[in-house]
Amino acid sequence: MAERRSRSRTPLSAMNARRNARRDTPEATPNTTPATDATPQGPARRHSWLRPTARPTPDAPRPSRGDTGDAEPTETRSLIDAAVYRDGVRVASPGSLADTFHELRERQDGMAWIGLYRPSEEELVSLAAEFDLHKLAIEDALEAHQRPKLERYGETLFVVLRAARYLDAPEEVEFGELHLFVGPDFVITVRHGAAPDLPAVRARMEAAPDLLALGPEAVLYAILDAVVDGYAPVVEGVQIDLDEIETEVFRGDPAVSRRIYELSREMVEFQRAASPLVGMLQALMAGFDKYRTDEELQRYLRDVADHVTHTSERVDGFRSALTDILAVNATLVTQQQNAEMRALAEAGFEQNEEIKKISSWAAILFAPTLVGTIYGMNFDHMPELHWVGGYPFAVVLMGVVCVSLYFVFKRRDWL
Repeated sequence: MAERRSRSRTPLSAMNARRNARRDTPEATPNTTPATDATPQGPARRHSWLRPTARPTPDAPRPSRGDTGDAEPTETRSLIDAAVYRDGVRVASPGSLADTFHELRERQDGMAWIGLYRPSEEELVSLAAEFDLHKLAIEDALEAHQRPKLERYGETLFVVLRAARYLDAPEEVEFGELHLFVGPDFVITVRHGAAPDLPAVRARMEAAPDLLALGPEAVLYAILDAVVDGYAPVVEGVQIDLDEIETEVFRGDPAVSRRIYELSREMVEFQRAASPLVGMLQALMAGFDKYRTDEELQRYLRDVADHVTHTSERVDGFRSALTDILAVNATLVTQQQNAEMRALAEAGFEQNEEIKKISSWAAILFAPTLVGTIYGMNFDHMPELHWVGGYPFAVVLMGVVCVSLYFVFKRRDWL
């Protein structure tokens, strides 16, 4: 499991010396902006966690921002927002990565928070060169489709999160992927998908400068909290779907099997997104003492861990419930099919009884018809044709044959 890094504050003199060294040693910086925005870059930086002593105020209001929203950015603009903060207050809002690098070098004891949406390889290479990011983390951020994880590369934490949101209209769960690079004086978010709503997270943190002043670790907490809070509407939506499915199952809706299958697949995906967070947060909590994490942040992270555990348990319960409902539905469908087969068999039996009766009466009536037909052929040389007792004999013969057939069929329960 990945370790947490130390949050001890870098002395101000060392910070100044480091920034002066970077300014005095210009290097070419990969950039996605025009050549006029190029900014010299210093050597690779040595990082350590900052540990401000300000206490957070979690109940601070969350004002709205004019440039926020749920809409996905256009493909031509991957830089959603970039800002440099000092003591929890935004002191600069650069318009490009190069400007952000320049502002971070100029500010003493500052922190950069860069938000990207599906960035290009050139942009990530630019960030890797400036913040000394590991190439494996850059490859993961480019390819996306990673499992949730927390890795430590030198002095930088690389975190992969799977956010989720419930779509009411199609009754589906939409998943998004978020990659975070957390260093001593920077946070970089690389988002793939609409969720989570990072502009709202930034607005919340800017409305609580005491919390934001705790540095990149506080930003990591806020993003984790937003991702986990986003699971709650999904859980509620799935619970409603589950209740509806139970009603449809016992109502005998034939389309419910497909709905159960689709919801089961979503729960598998949801479990893959939420369950790894339990281990990730346990890894973070295991390093509280070693890396001297702020006590208030410890409480917040433990609260997030509790919510994740609760969500993971709910998802496990949903999967078990869906398995049971699928088994019940299969049983009910089998019972319904058996009832239909039994009804068909009973109908066939009744039909056979009616056919027996019809066939019996047809045979009884056929006997006198046969006798009458034979003696009605009017041939000149036929036995008993001119016999005085021929007619009574024919009538008696027909009656004897009919009565005999009647008793035969009656004894066999055909009549």
